[in-house]
Amino acid sequence: MSPLPAWAPRAGYWCEASAHTPGARTIWLNSHPANSPRTALRWLCSRVQDVTDQLDQPYAQPGHHWLTDEAEHERARTALAHGETYVLTFHDDTTRYVLSARPTGSAR
Repeated sequence: MSPLPAWAPRAGYWCEASAHTPGARTIWLNSHPANSPRTALRWLCSRVQDVTDQLDQPYAQPGHHWLTDEAEHERARTALAHGETYVLTFHDDTTRYVLSARPTGSAR
């Protein structure tokens, strides 16, 4: 995860998506401020859908499963509400996709 940009909110949550390719190249895909664990999870779901839409079916399957896993979504919301970072990773043959949400300040 990268440091928060100077303009990021100091209270709430910061969400990011990045791709990591061979040779340790990191490509920033997207980021978003969220004001609650629920809106952070909503952003993560949207980005997971975007990533899995680009993957071949065998590589997309874990993301498709995650999108419907309500127990995991509740675990993510609870972790964020307790001040923990939530990270989700998918991969294909050459690229690792990392999606995360983390508290930025006193969001609770």
